[in-house]
Amino acid sequence: MKTYKLTAFETNGEKILDESIQAEHDEAAKELAEKLLAERKLLESTHRFTSPSGKLLLFHS
Repeated sequence: MKTYKLTAFETNGEKILDESIQAEHDEAAKELAEKLLAERKLLESTHRFTSPSGKLLLFHS
């Protein structure tokens, strides 16, 4: 399992979400991140989701 990082921010730059997600590969991790953002109603908030190697998998500003 790999550890991915999901972070979301308020418009003033305050961090409102800082989660680690465990998944076997990038696509599975991306699905889990999108689900978590939807559950917390943060899909329209500024967010980023990165792989263990630093690859940007999701970004919204």
